Amino acid sequence: MATLTDPPEQSFRLSQLIYDTRYRSMTIQIVAMIILALMFSWLISNTIANLAALGKDFDFGFLWQPSGYDINQRLIEYNSQMTHGRAALVGILNTLLVAVLGCALATILGVIAGVLRLSSNWIVSRLMAVYVEGFRNVPLLLWIILIFALMTESMPAPSAFRGEDATSSMILDAVAVTNRGVYIPSIQFANPVSENGFYNWLLVIAVLVASIFGIRRLAHAAAVKQEATGVRPTTWYFTLGLLVIPVGIVFVVMGAHLNMPELKGFNFAGGTHLRNSLIALWLALSLYTGAFIAEIVRGGILAVSKGQTEAAFALGLRPGTTMKLVILPQALRVIIPPLISQFLNLTKNSSLAIAVGYMDARSTLGGITINQTGRELEGILLLGLFYLVLSIVISGAMNLYNSSVKLKER
Repeated sequence: MATLTDPPEQSFRLSQLIYDTRYRSMTIQIVAMIILALMFSWLISNTIANLAALGKDFDFGFLWQPSGYDINQRLIEYNSQMTHGRAALVGILNTLLVAVLGCALATILGVIAGVLRLSSNWIVSRLMAVYVEGFRNVPLLLWIILIFALMTESMPAPSAFRGEDATSSMILDAVAVTNRGVYIPSIQFANPVSENGFYNWLLVIAVLVASIFGIRRLAHAAAVKQEATGVRPTTWYFTLGLLVIPVGIVFVVMGAHLNMPELKGFNFAGGTHLRNSLIALWLALSLYTGAFIAEIVRGGILAVSKGQTEAAFALGLRPGTTMKLVILPQALRVIIPPLISQFLNLTKNSSLAIAVGYMDARSTLGGITINQTGRELEGILLLGLFYLVLSIVISGAMNLYNSSVKLKER
């Protein structure tokens, strides 16, 4: 019930949408969104009209047409009679393979180089500086072509492994490095879930992910007990068991065994063939991105106060233990945000695979498929959508990890 002391209620006026600060920002955003929607609507309708004028329609039916081309490096079964959609899936899996391997190796190289750049040993720190500056300041495409040329021209031919007077020999009688690629042992299953083994590896990965989740829960329980009692329980044997035993059981049940590469005729047979294109792309991406990650790691370490190091030394911790348990955990909150950008750059730079003939998503869906079907717009849209979704997934996963390691304020 209103009283005489209450201020008079003002009715809403349209002019408040512009002049009232309570509504102005919302008004601007709504108008901008409407303009943007109209622009996209005009662009799409204009594109469809132009395609119709050229006798083309906007259709993704080409994905179910026979592809008619082969793919040399593949993770799943494929032949030239399968569809363009299957070829695109093979290319996408090849891109994911390079991205995962590249991010893993680049992180390892970057962390090692970043730490060693701060070494008190002058020779070690200078060598790491040469690596960082050398790879950062030369275009990535040149490194890809250079490594590919070295693998193709300087490695021995398979014939060099033949006979009693062979000029080359396999590493540990299991790995053969040739000018046609690297042959390594492969794991085969006597009791496969599927014929091509793809679902076998999905099962192994699922069990491994569950084991890692159990290890994290075990580490959390150990940390809680340490905070309560001051004594951290010994858990390394439980961790090792959770990591090895479940995966080992899956391998035993599926009858896993090694298939060793053997020289037969003019080439090696058996095992897994890693082509020079894959190795060149993987090493070039890892070394190039690792140089940038090294500087990120170095900056993150330098961002940690020197008092932390001095306090660790005062407690009797050795330099290696100090770096592992004190410095790096605190530096992660500085390292991870720019590290996400490097992972995204590596993933998108993998599209340079076309330079050495590695059949990734860019070469299949965004290359041969478009040339054969004439569906430029549909193919490029699907390729862009793939890279967009992949980048969002990588960014989201790394941001979740960043939230788990950042400092928690009370």
